[in-house]
Amino acid sequence: MATETETGAAETEAGNGAVETSDSAAEPGGGISDFMRSIIVTTTATLAGVVAGVLSTVLAAGPNDNVALGVLGVTILVQFPLYYLVGIDVRDFGTKDKLYVAFMTFSLWFVTWSILMTAGSLQ
Repeated sequence: MATETETGAAETEAGNGAVETSDSAAEPGGGISDFMRSIIVTTTATLAGVVAGVLSTVLAAGPNDNVALGVLGVTILVQFPLYYLVGIDVRDFGTKDKLYVAFMTFSLWFVTWSILMTAGSLQ
């Protein structure tokens, strides 16, 4: 049975009668909780996609320039060491997690780059 204390930590009663406490922002082992992990990964992937879109607009000569794809690829690959530095164990990332990061980054890159090319901004 789980109860919440005044400090926001959840207490659960183990089968042997002992009470275990865990903070909602961190796991008992000192790692990042699943909720915070998902927030960090989603925020980083979307912001990286926007940055990649702006860089593609600045560096690429047009929509047929492969520099934009290079910027996207580098932006996706740079995120994984960044997650490791933040404290997320990227060795736990499965295929689904890696595809999620790539898709979110690609989506925001595509939308940002398309809008900036259409508007003729930053040229």
